[in-house]
Amino acid sequence: MRQSKTILSAALLAFVVACTLAPLAFAQVYPPQSSSGMTLEEELKLARERIAEVKAHPGEGSGTPYLNPDGVIGATIISGSIFGGIFVAFVVRAKQIEKKMQQKKLLQ
Repeated sequence: MRQSKTILSAALLAFVVACTLAPLAFAQVYPPQSSSGMTLEEELKLARERIAEVKAHPGEGSGTPYLNPDGVIGATIISGSIFGGIFVAFVVRAKQIEKKMQQKKLLQ
């Protein structure tokens, strides 16, 4: 019985890993599909324009406001507060139910 559980677990793990990694094999296909219509020269021109734009505005970075309250850290704090509040509500409710069960047990 133990051996069959091990084999089943290994097969399930292999399936999950294969499903997770399979899309990565197709993520960076080059040359691009013919539907995009851009050639290599056009992509290089666009890349040079992007580099020139970044050099023209050196202090702006990638545009992702990591330290702003409405950026990554702000969103992390807000979502952490929401999920933390839900967790606290579950813990409080579980403690109330546990207390009622203990009182009921004492009355019997």
